Amino acid sequence: MIWSSDDGFPVSNEGGADPSRKKIGTSIDNGTVFRVVSFAPGVAPRNHRTVSIDYGVVMAGEIDMIMETGPVRLRAGDVLVQRGTIHDWVNNGTEPCLIAFVLIGAKSLSIDGRSLVGQG
Repeated sequence: MIWSSDDGFPVSNEGGADPSRKKIGTSIDNGTVFRVVSFAPGVAPRNHRTVSIDYGVVMAGEIDMIMETGPVRLRAGDVLVQRGTIHDWVNNGTEPCLIAFVLIGAKSLSIDGRSLVGQG
């Protein structure tokens, strides 16, 4: 975890506390999270849906992003944007894959007025 904010938008630049020391989940309601994740080869998959808009940049290695429509291979230099998608990360390679993520709190995805939070 590099940085986070949880005081709504626009984000305040006041104060001197270092939010990188806080324990947080995947994302923060009405906030932001900036983290760098290393996916080791063979890590067990965890299919999930985030309640955020996620911007990602693959910094090193390669990884398969498993989507409902099938896998997408991402390599160093690739970028991605997720908007409440069900997805999974699978590193089928022999080297770790390093991805920088910025997650921005978003309204829950819903279909026909039914929230999809936690599904997937």
